[in-house]
Order: sequence, then C-alpha cells, then structure tokens
Amino acid sequence: MSKIYKTKLNHMNKYFFILLLSTIVFMQCKPTTRVEEVVTIVDPAANKKGDTFTINLKPGKHFNHPTYVVWAEDMAGNYLRTIYITESYASGIFGHQMQGDSIWLKTKGPSYQPAALPYWTHKKPGSKDGAKVPTPQNPFVDAYTGATQKKAFNFETSVTDQLPFRVLMEVNQTWDWNEHWTNNLYPDSPAYKRSAQPSVIYGVTINEKSGSYYLNPIGHGDPKGDSGKLFTNLKTMTTALHIFDTMEISLNSSK
Repeated sequence: MSKIYKTKLNHMNKYFFILLLSTIVFMQCKPTTRVEEVVTIVDPAANKKGDTFTINLKPGKHFNHPTYVVWAEDMAGNYLRTIYITESYASGIFGHQMQGDSIWLKTKGPSYQPAALPYWTHKKPGSKDGAKVPTPQNPFVDAYTGATQKKAFNFETSVTDQLPFRVLMEVNQTWDWNEHWTNNLYPDSPAYKRSAQPSVIYGVTINEKSGSYYLNPIGHGDPKGDSGKLFTNLKTMTTALHIFDTMEISLNSSK
C-alpha cells in the first residue's frame, strides 16, 4: 500500500472518530423532558353537592417526612373543621416509637409530640378527657388522615363553608436545627428538643368559589408546645420555610 493511500486512510479514520465522538456528545447533551409524578387522593367523604376543593402540595428542597395539617376557620379566627392531617399525628403513632424523652425505637409505635403542631392542636376541640394532643387512646378522627407523601400530591375534597373563610396549614419537621434554634435553647423542654425549629403556619383567605389560592407564611407555633400562640416573627426560621415549594388550593364551583 502506498504512503499516499495510507495517509488518506488515516485521515478518513480520524474524521470518522471525530464524527462518532460528536454524535455521542450530542446525544448525551440532548435535553430530556421529565414528567413529574403527582399522586392524587380523593376524599371518600366529600360532599358531591359542595364545591370541589383541591390541595396541591409540592415538596421543597428541605422536605423530610414532615407532619402537617390543613384546616378551615371563619374570618374571626374561630375553628370550623380540619380538612387533612397526617396520619401519624392524628393517631399518635409514629414511624419510630418513643421511650422516655430521648430514646427512639426503630419500630412503629406511640410517640407524644406536643410541639409538633401546637397552633392547630390548641385550636381544635379537645377530646373527651380534655386532652389536646392526639394519642392512640384518643386519636383525632374528624378529618381525612393520610401518610406523608414523598412526592407532589393533590388531595381532592369538597367545601360547603360560607364565604369568605380562611384556610390554614401548619407544618413541622423533627430535629430541624439551625443557628438560632439549637438543642440547648430550651434545655428543660424535651418536646422542643424533638422539634427544633418550631412549626410554620400558613394562611390564605378564600373569597370566591372558583380560582387558585396560595398559602403564605403568617407565623410559627409555640416551640415547646405549651400554648396555641401564633408568633409572627419568622426572621429566625430557615430550612423550615422550604419544606414545601408549593401549597396551592384550587376551587371549582359546583354551580
């Protein structure tokens, strides 16, 4: 084979290799469309004659199995009803059973968490024995309860409340520390040590039967769970404000 032919062959191999490499890079860089999976839960007790009420929750970058509750109030702040609550808090049975104030078992069982959702807890009616925090002996049963979803999800139900009314949501995540909410801030409160950053409360006013509404933060709950006070200063809250990216309520009128 002549030197000229060999040179041409080498050039052809070189160009073929460059073309192949470019094709691989192009295929790897080609954008892909991701379809986010959304779980939809329908309330079996929804009133078919009421307006359709949908809660859309999309987890944020600091989402890690939080506890939360959604409820309705009148414009004077009086409790009307609970719409949705995570099963663990409503039943008093969590994924890790608590023994004493600092020992957690790997097995599912009773756990007493007064600092988890204190604002809602002190708003709702008490149980028969006067207790506020739900327990296995006195669970909260007046609402739809569900496990904490790991992905975005919709909860569809109905509303018959008279307009206008308020919808509130309280969210909390255990051991969510930051520079202000440290584990020695309230050394005499085991409830606080299990909560760290206190619960965040969100709210929105519903004044029309159709449309989309977005819940916005209005304060935080009692860090020790001793009261139902709303603390409006959120300057010390960090990751707790990013548990959810989206908290949307959509209403569709039945008329």
